[in-house]
Amino acid sequence: MAFGRQNQEKAPEEETSIWECTAEECNCWMRDNFKDKEEHTCPVCHSDMKRATKVIQVVENKSLYYNQ
Repeated sequence: MAFGRQNQEKAPEEETSIWECTAEECNCWMRDNFKDKEEHTCPVCHSDMKRATKVIQVVENKSLYYNQ
């Protein structure tokens, strides 16, 4: 029996705006629509972050609608 092996559709992916850490030893990044403040510092190592894009699964940040 294979209970967890249902045919599931792959989530749609698109090019998304992100912020990525500039520290070479850190691989942290976050979606632009999930950042919590205007300062762009890495939450892991506290280095500066730079804007970039990445092809990732589409995720809607519903908390943005509740905080407005």
